[in-house]
Amino acid sequence: MMIRFPGVYAPQCDTRLLSDAVRAEKLDASSQVLDLCSGSGALSVCAAKAGAGTVFAVDISRRAAVCTWMNGRLRGHRIHARHGDLLTPFHGRRFDLVVSNPPYVPSVDDRAPRTGRARSWDGGNDGRLLLDRICATAPGVLQKEGTILLIQSALSGIDRTVELFADNELEASVVSRTSIPFGPVLLSRRRYLESIGVIDPDQVTEEVVVIRARR
Repeated sequence: MMIRFPGVYAPQCDTRLLSDAVRAEKLDASSQVLDLCSGSGALSVCAAKAGAGTVFAVDISRRAAVCTWMNGRLRGHRIHARHGDLLTPFHGRRFDLVVSNPPYVPSVDDRAPRTGRARSWDGGNDGRLLLDRICATAPGVLQKEGTILLIQSALSGIDRTVELFADNELEASVVSRTSIPFGPVLLSRRRYLESIGVIDPDQVTEEVVVIRARR
């Protein structure tokens, strides 16, 4: 059971899929890991349990940063949790693995919410508000043979993510995927999602994928 304050993203199917990908990486005491958009810290804890020597985490939500630190501490792991905007707190640091489960659900408002639960999933009009920023900046903090593991919905453009990583000289591909039923958020946005052409009128599931990008 993970400690989770109100408004902090709860581990779900996407978290479990990405956790499996983290465990498939070869992590050891020398591994430096960064969890971007850490939420409750489930992925940070997963990386620490998988053997990573140092795990940093960051979230725009102060509550999420505190949850990440607490969940690590309760399991005997020291997670260096930071409050901040993506890579801002890590100037000059390099990582062997960057893992991220960012907000990626297309939303009517193209601005990121400043408060509230929607901040955990709203990704702007096309779902790429955070995805594009991560694709552009995360490669810059990788070690020479570093890896990025990123999860997103097919509704927010898988090919676009792969192309952006390629633009930054990373080899990227989908390494796992699953289909999940629409939850309350997507069900409430059916009309909008149909209007932008990312779902069919009778669609009831979305595909979620893990993209692995390596230098």
